[in-house]
Amino acid sequence: MRLAIPALLLASALSPLSAATPPAKPAPLSVLADQVKLPYEQFTLANGLRVVVSTDRKAPVVGVSVWYHVGSKDEPAGKTGFAHLFEHLMFNGSENAPGDFFKPLESVGATDYNGTTSFDRTNYFETVPTQALPLALFLESDRMGHLLGAVGQETLDRQRGVVQNEKRQDDNQPYGLVQYAEQQTLFPEGHPYHHTTIGSMADLDKASLADVREWFRGHYGPNNAVLVLSGDIDAATAKPLVKKYFGDIARGPQPVPTAASVPTLPARKDETIHDQVATTRLYRQWAVPGLLDADSVPLDIAASVLGGLASSRLDNILVRKERLAVSVSANVEPLERVGEFEVQVDVRPGVDPRLVGQRLDAIIADFIATGPTADEIQRAVTQEIAGRIFSMEKVGGFSGRAALLAQGAVYANDPGFYEKQLKEYAKETPASVQAAMQKWLTRPVYALTVSPGARAPYEEAKAGQEADKPIAGTKEVAASGAAPATGPKREAPPVGDISALTYPAITRTKLSNGVTLVYAQRTGLPLTRLAVTFDGGFSADPKDALGTATLMLSLLDEGTTTRSSAQIASEQEHLGSRIAAGGSMDRAEIDLAVLTPNLAPGLDLLADVTLNPTFADLPRVKAEQLAGIQSEMSDPEGLASRTLPGLIYGPSYPYGVPSSGSGDPAAVAKLTKADLVAFKDKWLRPSDTSIFIVSDQPLSAIQPMLESRFGAWKATGPAGTKATGATVATPKPRIVLLDRPGSPQSVIQAGEVLDAKGSDELLPLVVANDALGGSFLSRLNMDIRETKAWSYGVQAGISRYAGRVPYLVAAPVQTDKTGPSIQAMLGDIKAFLTTQPLTDAERERTVERSIRQLPGSFETGNELLDAMQRNDLLKRPDDYYTHIADKYRALTTAELNATARREIDPARFVWVVVGDAAKVKPQLDTLGLPVEVVKAPAAQ
Repeated sequence: MRLAIPALLLASALSPLSAATPPAKPAPLSVLADQVKLPYEQFTLANGLRVVVSTDRKAPVVGVSVWYHVGSKDEPAGKTGFAHLFEHLMFNGSENAPGDFFKPLESVGATDYNGTTSFDRTNYFETVPTQALPLALFLESDRMGHLLGAVGQETLDRQRGVVQNEKRQDDNQPYGLVQYAEQQTLFPEGHPYHHTTIGSMADLDKASLADVREWFRGHYGPNNAVLVLSGDIDAATAKPLVKKYFGDIARGPQPVPTAASVPTLPARKDETIHDQVATTRLYRQWAVPGLLDADSVPLDIAASVLGGLASSRLDNILVRKERLAVSVSANVEPLERVGEFEVQVDVRPGVDPRLVGQRLDAIIADFIATGPTADEIQRAVTQEIAGRIFSMEKVGGFSGRAALLAQGAVYANDPGFYEKQLKEYAKETPASVQAAMQKWLTRPVYALTVSPGARAPYEEAKAGQEADKPIAGTKEVAASGAAPATGPKREAPPVGDISALTYPAITRTKLSNGVTLVYAQRTGLPLTRLAVTFDGGFSADPKDALGTATLMLSLLDEGTTTRSSAQIASEQEHLGSRIAAGGSMDRAEIDLAVLTPNLAPGLDLLADVTLNPTFADLPRVKAEQLAGIQSEMSDPEGLASRTLPGLIYGPSYPYGVPSSGSGDPAAVAKLTKADLVAFKDKWLRPSDTSIFIVSDQPLSAIQPMLESRFGAWKATGPAGTKATGATVATPKPRIVLLDRPGSPQSVIQAGEVLDAKGSDELLPLVVANDALGGSFLSRLNMDIRETKAWSYGVQAGISRYAGRVPYLVAAPVQTDKTGPSIQAMLGDIKAFLTTQPLTDAERERTVERSIRQLPGSFETGNELLDAMQRNDLLKRPDDYYTHIADKYRALTTAELNATARREIDPARFVWVVVGDAAKVKPQLDTLGLPVEVVKAPAAQ
């Protein structure tokens, strides 16, 4: 989330800092760097599979990560998108594990399970309870060594359709077509990085079963893979298990690494493309060296100093000082053979983009000529180290410990590459960073401008537009007959009793002024997270001033009585910390994530932004929020989410507002400093504030620190109230079609307001809905995505507000299947509530998965902090999750079906569709619901 009267402000938020000891100083960089330690052991099987094992006993779970050294850069001409398409195929069953791979993973309580494809690698990962590790290894080995016999034409056609809808979904976003211009310009025709990972529609259309077999045999052998196990496992235990499941897989051909040099443009290239965007965006891009090159680290530091840090050069000059931009960024994407250095600037509405472009080029040129300061480098490196430490909270997942080790093993042949890389960060100097910039960023630049306007015609898939019938339904067969099975039949291993959740003890106490402290200890890493949470949120906005909460929260860290906005940003970077203020529908919070050695100065900063904001930067931050609203209205999903709440709740209920909290642009434009001070005084008050804490330090050490900083804080004026007794509207069921010409996909959202409140025990509804729309294996997703291939994904479920909760459906679908998708979803929901109710098997699947997932559900401090806050908001006991397994087991199929029938009624749904009305409305007119066409806001 995002975000006149000095004497009154000081009176309402008197700071205790003046009476405290002098501010503590940040810990030395060397002390922080010493915290980044990740011990591991490794071994290699006879077939070439490299295995890395890292032990972490904090929870009874193991992160499993398999990285294949193949990505889109390895695709031959005319076969773009193959690596990513194959990632999808490898989730659709193997010879000895038929059907969707998510089913056995969900059944054992896996968390963080997915797969991704990049230019350089394809990976699959899951975090499983320790007792389920043999099953996870069986599944990963079966798709590595026993896949082709289970891949037939139906599977290929179905997943081709899913991938093409994933492409449409990404392309449909504002600026979604930029990636194609970038790759095709920075890298010449024939260069391995010339095309995007998602590929072209035409090449995906042409993919044949023979192509698929050839691609698999050439790239997915054990000798082209790395397996990392991280968590409740050791090498002595892992070695026989890995050998048992992977040892019989034959080596594949030895892939020849795809070579790629760093190209240089012959001359600067300026280009303008048009898109349905609200804000003109400027890009400056260069191809630079890859991850292993000596210049990769100094270039990354340069990007941080230029536009990556909150106190970056571009932020301080273009956003804070000259106010020519509403947001800026700079980063390096370090790929294996090359990298991409990119700068982005979103031009402030009303400012000439050509002027901003000239100023941007001048700032970059000056930065290259003068170089960074030692202080800027220190801040950038501190943030890098802090980010690595926070990422190590997870044993698996997309970016946890397993991924960190796998990246080094695959690209550098060294799992400990990350540690060597951090040492390089710590050694960089102003001179070395400047030298790297002068070598690589003085070459010709690609200067791209994306301006509001009509898009160019979209490259559509032939198969997607010509298919009149759904693809045949999924069938769980051991082999499709399209290719011979490889090897003897293998049996999946049994899974033992999964360890029960050990939820930490929660302690409550109060500061002297009534602020509640809610604390849990989490040892292992030197990390502390706090959330200063208070009543308010988006539902507290006055109806004639929607967006007040977000604007007030956004300004908290934009200047205090003792610190400027830039100083606050700089201090956070010195500490390796992050302060973020944001809101939800019912609450608002100010978060601090900090390395524990820097907790004291981090709390100084947290107290200052909480208690002493000046709102001095109101004009700038207001302009940024207004630009954000315009961007939200140019995003099809954002536009649907702004529209639906008001339709189902009505104008008087507190929840009938845009779910993002960004507000009404006309109201935001009128807000004054006095409005924000008054709002803050009404809602941010000691008696209604709780500070949630997860730390490796004991409460006895933290409470005095909080008392010295927050204990003298006193409230001013009356508290705010919400219109929770307002009447919820009874809307007319209909379809509201927001016309967005040229959209390659339709975004569908639908909903109704239930009688239930979030503070009710809604576990029966959540469990019942899991089978309908709450999980990947739900009926809605399996029908629209996996059977019909009309969408990249469909979801349905409740938003857990404290008051009356909404039931919502979300489905981005291909344009020519918009009407049929709504018809199919209505049919699925009605059948679930009548003729095809929840089955015992579905109830068992959901209950067992939910219980088995518990040990891996609170792995990070953030996950635990969120659970503590959720329990508090919904008036549940602090030990709610300690007893939730028993609540799951007590649920019966009959009770779940009765709950679903009582709460969900598709006849009351209001549907919002954002798409091309010329193509979509004729489909909607056949559904028997009134259709209202509204022109979507035009890009400005």
